[in-house]
Amino acid sequence: QVQLVESGGGLMQAGGSLRLSCAASGRTFSSYTMGWFRQAPGKEREFVAGISWSASRTYYADSVKGRHTISRDNAKNTVYLQMNSLKPEDTAVYYCAARRDVAVVDQAGQYTYWGQGTQVTVSS
Repeated sequence: QVQLVESGGGLMQAGGSLRLSCAASGRTFSSYTMGWFRQAPGKEREFVAGISWSASRTYYADSVKGRHTISRDNAKNTVYLQMNSLKPEDTAVYYCAARRDVAVVDQAGQYTYWGQGTQVTVSS
């Protein structure tokens, strides 16, 4: 069982940066593949980025590639999403998710545990 708590969301102007954090409970965090997803009003939840348990593999949605960076600190049971060059279309509730499998995948249904989400709003 893994419990996930996101933080770091807020209101930012376009072009700015935010870093989201996701703190995980449990002693087996390092064995989980982690992902960040987002959901804008009226839209389906979409994949943003994923990272393998060892951080050796990362995977990004085309919409954020080159702007956002996912990382993790297994000693702190935390995964991060550094978001740079923010755009109004980045506005959404951001969720972190965990799956007990080595593959980094972009399907929400493949992730078992979810946080409650943190709101990111980017103004133009």
